[in-house]
Amino acid sequence: MSHTPAYKFKIGLITATIWNNDGFYSVDLTRSYKSQDGDWRNTSSFSHNDLLNLSKCAERAENWIAKQLAANT
Repeated sequence: MSHTPAYKFKIGLITATIWNNDGFYSVDLTRSYKSQDGDWRNTSSFSHNDLLNLSKCAERAENWIAKQLAANT
């Protein structure tokens, strides 16, 4: 896996990070939150309120990957 994401975007507190692994793409979906210490952290656990933005990020990631694959054929 590359150390630099191929593409990254955010909707609300949800971030999608797309990785290019020699033509095979994978996606990390995370939610940002502030800890009790006041530090920003990420989790892969989502609440009901996150689900709409999570689905939008997944759809946007799928569209971006499909465009990359189509451009390479």
